[in-house]
Amino acid sequence: MTASQQNRGFTPRELTELITSIARDRDKAAFVRLFEFFAPRIKSLMMQMGAPPARAEEIAQDTMLAVWTKAQLFDPAGANASGWVYRIAKNLHLDELRRDRRLAASVAIGTPPDDVPLPDSILSARDTEGRVRAAIAALRPEQLLVIRLSFFEDKPHAEIAQQLGIPLGTVKSRVRLAMQRLRDLLDDQ
Repeated sequence: MTASQQNRGFTPRELTELITSIARDRDKAAFVRLFEFFAPRIKSLMMQMGAPPARAEEIAQDTMLAVWTKAQLFDPAGANASGWVYRIAKNLHLDELRRDRRLAASVAIGTPPDDVPLPDSILSARDTEGRVRAAIAALRPEQLLVIRLSFFEDKPHAEIAQQLGIPLGTVKSRVRLAMQRLRDLLDDQ
């Protein structure tokens, strides 16, 4: 990309292609380009909406993290790429404002905030974690390997296929079968 292209930004189609590339291939270069384009703009928008600079920076980073993790949810038919990214940022900002209000209200009346886990929810979370660990351990070795690489090491399917020397379709099939097996095991418990 030339310096003049960086200064002018991207066309809506180019932004859509970058998000699609992230969703399809977990393309880190596309993400870097989106981050460099959107992060300063989001920070500026959040400051215009009243967020202090440090919080505006956090919202920009959280927004871009959401773009990375939720890129597969982007629907070009439903919204343009800029609108989708800015909506994520605005929602994060509004969520933060609501949390701040709830915390202030709970402190004022002397009740614990909503985000303090109760003992029964801690036990429930531990029980769920144990069940998930047991279900993962019950997977076939080849399924466990692709799940570990895909979800725990955050590798794209194409990279997993190359690393394991198997076709991309086989990787996707193993992930699908492993996820179905996990669902079945967890539903039985």
